[in-house]
Amino acid sequence: MTTTVAEDAKPHLFGIRHHGPGCARSLLRALEALQPDCLLVEGPPEAEDQLKAIVQDGMEPPVALLSYCPDDSALAVYHPFAVFSPEWQALRWAVQRGVPVRFIDLPLAHGLALEQQRRAEDAAAPSVIETEEPAAEEDTQAEEGAAVQADPSDPLGWLARAAGYADGESWWNHMVEERGDGEELFAAIQEAMVTVRQELGGKSHRDEAEMHREALREAHMRQCLREARKAGHERIAVVCGAWHLGALQAEVPAKADQQLLKGLPKVKVATTWIPWTYRHLSRASGYGAGIAAPGWYEHLWASGEAGGPRTIGWLARVARLMRDKDLDCSSAHLIEAARLADSLAAMRQRPLPGLEELNEATRSVLCMGDDTVLRWIEDELVVGDRLGAVPPDVPAVPLQRDLEQAQKSLRLKAEATSRTLDLDLRQPNDLARSRLLHRLGLLDVPWGEIARAGRSSRGTFHEVWTLQWKPEFALRLIEASRWGRTVLQAATANVIERAGANAPLDALARLVDQVLLAELPEAVRPVTDALERSAATSGDTAQLLAALPPLANVFRYGNVRQTDASLVAHVVDGIVVRAAIGLPLACCALDDTAAQALRQQLLAAHAAVGLRDAEAQTEAWRRALGLVAQQQGVHPLLAGVACRLLLDAGTLSADDAARALGLQLSRGADPAHAAAWIDGFLNRNALVLLHDATVWGLIDRWLAALSDEHFLAVLPLVRRTFSAFDASERRDLAGRARSTGAGTPAAPVAVAVEWDAERAALPVPLLRELLGLTR
Repeated sequence: MTTTVAEDAKPHLFGIRHHGPGCARSLLRALEALQPDCLLVEGPPEAEDQLKAIVQDGMEPPVALLSYCPDDSALAVYHPFAVFSPEWQALRWAVQRGVPVRFIDLPLAHGLALEQQRRAEDAAAPSVIETEEPAAEEDTQAEEGAAVQADPSDPLGWLARAAGYADGESWWNHMVEERGDGEELFAAIQEAMVTVRQELGGKSHRDEAEMHREALREAHMRQCLREARKAGHERIAVVCGAWHLGALQAEVPAKADQQLLKGLPKVKVATTWIPWTYRHLSRASGYGAGIAAPGWYEHLWASGEAGGPRTIGWLARVARLMRDKDLDCSSAHLIEAARLADSLAAMRQRPLPGLEELNEATRSVLCMGDDTVLRWIEDELVVGDRLGAVPPDVPAVPLQRDLEQAQKSLRLKAEATSRTLDLDLRQPNDLARSRLLHRLGLLDVPWGEIARAGRSSRGTFHEVWTLQWKPEFALRLIEASRWGRTVLQAATANVIERAGANAPLDALARLVDQVLLAELPEAVRPVTDALERSAATSGDTAQLLAALPPLANVFRYGNVRQTDASLVAHVVDGIVVRAAIGLPLACCALDDTAAQALRQQLLAAHAAVGLRDAEAQTEAWRRALGLVAQQQGVHPLLAGVACRLLLDAGTLSADDAARALGLQLSRGADPAHAAAWIDGFLNRNALVLLHDATVWGLIDRWLAALSDEHFLAVLPLVRRTFSAFDASERRDLAGRARSTGAGTPAAPVAVAVEWDAERAALPVPLLRELLGLTR
């Protein structure tokens, strides 16, 4: 039997601003005193069936409710909670005591549908640049006077300025979050916010769509209050944003709210719990309802209401962090910092030191005035890097479950902090880790990224990864679940779809490399077929050259990664031949910028041909280089590069190289042309000058024979070439120039070396195996 209470029964309203320990502690006191028989909380109604999980083992905040549209995963919203969030503590209090709980915000089925409509309208509307007409001078002055008094986008700014604070956030922090005054606190907040809302009237910085959305939310909240009254609840507690208090107190007819909510569009919505981080809870991450100092708020919550443990405990954490980083921080430092923080709080008439006072004391005493150290402390402690956890039985898509199982079996823990992982690909577990990370990269879940510093990430036996888990990866896994139920299936389907999307040749080549690194056997054939079709029809030499380096990695690292190089051998051979045919023509009629770009592609492709090490393809490539070195119309930079590559390969003899040098650097040659040819021939490598007397002499004589006018013209180009050398190489070149003087350079002294060829050949098999060169 349902008991009906009077329609004018007033609910107990508890207005909050955002996540905060003082507000949460006061809310718990108020709930204990009131003992409500119904709790209404601002939140998505679709998530009510997920509330039982908040008291389960394994639920460790910070966490977030992820609500999304299964038919359009781009439509999603997060509702984060920390251990010090008032809503979190109120929900736990109610669930543990069996008190009925309802979320009363506008259902996301309507909210996401409205967002979908807005996006469609924005996409269909033409982009128009609007120009505002200048307001009259007298109106502008009047508005400026009002703006000094209050900013409608921050209604608490009125109260803050009246109390002598710079902004509403600092006022709320000192008056609410660092205190805990029980239910009286909420009565004061309610009175203040209702008054501010009445004073503001209809003024708002929000656009019409946002104001309509706010009206819908508040109408639905009032409807939920009416339903709770009709259900017979006598003591109703409502936890909502402080701004909504005036709307919940307003006498609005039920028929008006029903009419406003009638006919709203709907979409399908699913919800689940996901781990969250303090960095994503902070305002700096872009979260509109975020806070500036989640780590500090957690400390306030853990410290309780005692002032001493709060100050001393925080400074002790700072000292521990500094000592872990080998920074000086003695006990005397801590005592002086605590005294300074207490003195600052007393001077500012505050009962206890807050974060502002502690930061100033830390800067002055512990950091010796160094803001760099203080910023590092703020990043580590004030914000923090805590990552929450959720129970294993919360709803999740099969793809997410498969990843969790893989993380467990491979001993890869998802962490919010960035850490380096050095994988030895000879070990089966490390090889499996590498494949998992590469597969996730193909699914646009970059949990790990190849490190660019330290040991080469492309080393034969090692891959160095930088790992950092981010909460938004959960939504990306949901988006990727349309491709499969496991990471392997999803990555394979994703690659096959991308291969059939008419991707350019170089993109397909990189995709083949990624497929082999991720070991997706079912995707190899579709991707290589697409690559072969694209290579057969492509006439762009630049694309052919760009496609060679990623494919050549298969031949260099195939043995270590246990991949079959023959899968792409015929494709690579065809690309090499086609690139060799088009190379001489591609090097003609280029400006300096295009020649520099083609130079990088040419060098990378030459290295790739060397890795392939196929006799017919290598011979075709060297013939193409010979044409580039000798053909008229080729940019001199590329001609010099081709000559140098042929010299290094042994195809071009030293005498022929000297003849080419003499021709290009003759008195009749244009200085700019000659300088570009030298830049390409030296190839940013000083060793050829240091150890080849013939090259040294030719360049020395060319420079000495230039007229003053030509020397001034060519000097910037030559300096650009030599600036690419290391400082030690330039120092050695200067030393050789001083030792030889202006005459003919001294020939290097030949030293007879006796080699035992049989002994030298003994370690070669082992070295080839260590370097991954055996096939």
